Amino acid sequence: MRKVVTAGVIAAALAAAVHVRIAAQAETKTYVLSAGRWSAAQTAAVEAAGGTVTFSHEGAGVAVATSLNPNFLAEVAAGGLVAQGAEDMMVEWVAPTTSPEELVTQSDETFANAMWNTTAVDAQGAWSAGCTGQGVRVAILDGGLHNTHVDLNGSVDVARSISFVPGQPFNADTGTFWHGTHVAGIVAARDNGIGTVGIAPGATIVGVKVLHGGSGSFAAVIQGILYAATPIAEGGGGADVINMSLGATFSKQGGAGPLIGALAKAVNYADRTGVLVVSAAANNALDLDHSGPYTTVPAESGSGIAVSATGPVGFALGATNFRRPASYTNYGNSVVWVAGPGGDFVLPGNAVCTLPRVPSGTITTSCWVFDLVLSTSRGSGASISSYSWAAGTSMAAPAVSAVAALARQSHPGISLGALKALLAASADDEGKIGNDPYYGKGFVNARRACTQ
Repeated sequence: MRKVVTAGVIAAALAAAVHVRIAAQAETKTYVLSAGRWSAAQTAAVEAAGGTVTFSHEGAGVAVATSLNPNFLAEVAAGGLVAQGAEDMMVEWVAPTTSPEELVTQSDETFANAMWNTTAVDAQGAWSAGCTGQGVRVAILDGGLHNTHVDLNGSVDVARSISFVPGQPFNADTGTFWHGTHVAGIVAARDNGIGTVGIAPGATIVGVKVLHGGSGSFAAVIQGILYAATPIAEGGGGADVINMSLGATFSKQGGAGPLIGALAKAVNYADRTGVLVVSAAANNALDLDHSGPYTTVPAESGSGIAVSATGPVGFALGATNFRRPASYTNYGNSVVWVAGPGGDFVLPGNAVCTLPRVPSGTITTSCWVFDLVLSTSRGSGASISSYSWAAGTSMAAPAVSAVAALARQSHPGISLGALKALLAASADDEGKIGNDPYYGKGFVNARRACTQ
């Protein structure tokens, strides 16, 4: 028997299909927008196009908006008040080049003998000269920051720490490593006779969460920069230095262009307010002088400075080649300002090495692991005091941020231009004489940046 379909059934089916189609189109999307300056006029233009401004920064000329309107970008641009915009994008930002497979626990006491990175930059010389970074604020734009870690507890301005990842506090992340915690320890792990010590152990850390599990949006990173660069009196983080151990590579002609432009505007705003922005050069072994249609951000964003990485091969076997260019580091005269200790993992084999800990005992693990950078991490279980090794320009950038903190402390009132020049002039000239694609102006020297 043939089934009869009436006109009413067909009409209902068509109506249902149209409803489904409209519902699919009505998806709230997030956009990053740019203008010369952001004012009430730009906000009104967003609202007229069916959008809502969720964040705006007048001085930087950047805003974040949401809208259900599928033609939002075209309509908001039609009035001429918004220069450009793009739908926000989630990005897998740069991570350490190797997983933190080897963990050290608090029961191993102090690990000074494994911290070749502090020796490489002559942090001890800076400390002897009285430079610890006291009074200087370093914002860590990264993932979760485990502020109750025994080496970080008291160094973090919890009241001014913040998250731009929806639904996540600044002190949460995934897994047991916590990239942001490792970075923070390189800068300012406390000199407390436990675990590790940062290069600027007296500095104050401001945790600004823009990533979760290594991923984050352009909007989150941009908001994080602008928040960190805004004075405390105006509701911001009041940072003197912003560290971004993150990065990604994009086509200059691709759809991410407006997002890349907005990121540069945020970095330039921080620069104009006297805040040093330090970014990892990233870990692709790319010659950034000859990367063609591609750009790596935030290393190449605005007027911040980018940091390449070095690392020894065979430190536990007696090697002292701490300033050897790391196998993975990006490089380029046009991008790298200075180099810092990031570690490497190219020592062949899995032989086991042992180093003494302080005041007694030993640390035993694979020899190649000792060539990485040891710092604080979230750890596993209930322990609040765990440590791990990792390598990358992610580890080199905070070493430079820490040296910048030492220099700011010892040169009160120094201008941003003078600070950049001091980091360059006090660096040790490595590689070929003068500017070098792997070292930029040189390898940072904490003692000289403090005393010169």
